[in-house]
Amino acid sequence: MRLVYHPAGHDDDLRVALVELEAGRWRTARDLLSKTDGHWALRTSRTQLLAVAAARSDVVSVWLDEEPGSYDAQLMSVRVAVERALRAHRQQHPQTPEFETKARRDALLAARRAPRDPVPWVCLMALAQIDTRQLRREHRLLSDEPMLPSGPWGLLYEVNQRDPYNREAYHRVLQFMLALDVPRAASLAAVVDFSWSVAGQRPLRSPLLLLPTYAVIEQRRARVDPLWRRQWAEEPALGYTLSAFYDWFQKVPPGLCSVADLNHLAYALWAGHRHWEAAEVFEAMGPYAAREPWTSVHDGAAAADPGEALLLRARAESLSYAHNHRPRAGPHP
Repeated sequence: MRLVYHPAGHDDDLRVALVELEAGRWRTARDLLSKTDGHWALRTSRTQLLAVAAARSDVVSVWLDEEPGSYDAQLMSVRVAVERALRAHRQQHPQTPEFETKARRDALLAARRAPRDPVPWVCLMALAQIDTRQLRREHRLLSDEPMLPSGPWGLLYEVNQRDPYNREAYHRVLQFMLALDVPRAASLAAVVDFSWSVAGQRPLRSPLLLLPTYAVIEQRRARVDPLWRRQWAEEPALGYTLSAFYDWFQKVPPGLCSVADLNHLAYALWAGHRHWEAAEVFEAMGPYAAREPWTSVHDGAAAADPGEALLLRARAESLSYAHNHRPRAGPHP
């Protein structure tokens, strides 16, 4: 099977808009976003992926010049500014503070213009990971959860007031914690505690049920353990994985699931020896794949692309099992 690595996954309309943006044409993106007002999860994910493509050119600036009164053009300008600030930070560019200041100012202006929209607040949360020493007061507020460190909890509150359990906002918290200028063990412990806290709230139909999976993958990146895979078949990892399968994946149309989330769930199920459930996720994925988590968890197989080799192996084993066995009986754990 030939895999397709594309962030849009099953979202055909987004894929077309991305192609148009990369060609310097913005009208398809405008029409796409005009249909997302009030659909905050879709609006958040689409603007984020569009910004990644648009940040390499001036296409959004052209859109804003031609339609200066368009809020969607303004919002995409914010998204692009944030993406450029984050890239500058990763590259240790000397002008990172200027990029960050502009992005922050633009996000606050957008938040004032559209007070119901969570995306400007998500943008402010994304910028928090640049503040690795928590110099800004809004990045070091105390959490209501005693096990969690200080962080951008006020910003997360603002997002939740507009879109409870916004996927990107919570993943931005993970990125913030991992970026902090603290010992790696402390940041990983905070990530795990936060992911358990969120999943423990059991947000039905939410991909945030998968947050513990992302946290465990981060632990894998930090150290190599030959027995690492074993934990997926044990508690608490298995319980969180099955909760994500039954309470998110089986309750949401596959077309609304991100490629990244589907790949993480498929891996966790396969690694936990839940081949029947994994097969269902692989079938929903179709040809669409993501590099992660496979690139970070492969066992060094002799292949040109060991991550892809692991993905294809997991897919083949899961589908073969499903073909040869009936589903397990018994209630959802």
